[in-house]
Amino acid sequence: MATANTVSSDQATATAVRADLLVFIAPMPPEQLESILGHLATEFHGEELVVATANDPTGTAHPEIRVLPVQATNAVWPIAAVDFVNAVHAAKENEAKAVLLLGPGADSLSPAALRGLVKSVVEAKSDLAVPHYSLPVNAGLVNSAIIFPLTRALFASRVRYPLSIDMALSLRMAERLGSTAQKFVNQNQPDAIVWPVSEAMVAGLSIDEVDVGTRELPQPAEPNINAILSLVTGSLFADIEAKAAFWQRPRRLLPEHRSFSAMPGVDGAVDIAPMVEAFRLAFTNLQEIWGLVLAPNSLLGLKRLSVVDPATFRMPETLWARVVFDFLVAYRLRTINRGHLMGALIPLYLAWVAGHLNVVGSGTDAEVHVEAVAAAFESEKQYIVSRWRWPDRFNS
Repeated sequence: MATANTVSSDQATATAVRADLLVFIAPMPPEQLESILGHLATEFHGEELVVATANDPTGTAHPEIRVLPVQATNAVWPIAAVDFVNAVHAAKENEAKAVLLLGPGADSLSPAALRGLVKSVVEAKSDLAVPHYSLPVNAGLVNSAIIFPLTRALFASRVRYPLSIDMALSLRMAERLGSTAQKFVNQNQPDAIVWPVSEAMVAGLSIDEVDVGTRELPQPAEPNINAILSLVTGSLFADIEAKAAFWQRPRRLLPEHRSFSAMPGVDGAVDIAPMVEAFRLAFTNLQEIWGLVLAPNSLLGLKRLSVVDPATFRMPETLWARVVFDFLVAYRLRTINRGHLMGALIPLYLAWVAGHLNVVGSGTDAEVHVEAVAAAFESEKQYIVSRWRWPDRFNS
């Protein structure tokens, strides 16, 4: 398990240098590091920057870039709490004016994309600059189904990828995230997930979304969807629970004034029959658990869905929003073991994915459907607020 030990005080004093930009690069293969250093050398030539990384820079073709060592972490995706702690520590030691965090696979981002993130913070004075990735329609579906709609509905943020693995931070945003991350480290949770967008919203700090085009996403250490969904959704639910006093107050979602790169298409049709069958099997076998978690109207909606033919299968947006909200309330109340709770969400998520792929396959733009899902979460916000305050009212 990783710890938050960064560069020692003596070493930091000896190596500290004033820098305009501190670039924190997460652990990654040597060829990726070399490519990123090349991008930095090209785009930030002549500027004062320092790279902090646990990667071994020995033999790099860019000795002109000053590299500071930090302790390696176990996390591959997403950025771990201890990485935020290490990045902020290095930024303070070197009096950096801004911080750029780059996750594994960031070598697939263009030099212009890196510049765009930094420019948003340094010149436009944003506190948090996050990428808007252009991903295939069948990629990042946990984000499209749960993370983005929940963040948008509860925190009034349009950021499409709230759990980005690349971002640029002002110093005060970096300090905010470092403080939050330090609490996890102190609780012996160094690999815990930090949620930058919700932290910025609660603190009243500004957020900008930068179009960076395509990016290759790293594969999590545990590629099993059960583990990924449990890790990410459980962490998001915990963050929402901790910030309940904030999101229960009415907030207006600002209109979007920009357009972003189109999402790449997907090659070939995807067989959704196994996903629908998994949902039907779960509907038969998980009635007892779902009955403890879901409101009666949600159960009725799933019953109707369980007899729909795979060719026309589609999870109604409002039903999906209420299902996720029901699980969020059950997480808060510990209605059942949280591990079992996340497991019971898996077949419902697969049902949403099956419906989403059907919608896209019928010719509807993927982002149009994701937008409809997010809008449903927004329209059902009063449902989650009421369930949160008076959960028993919905159980009869």
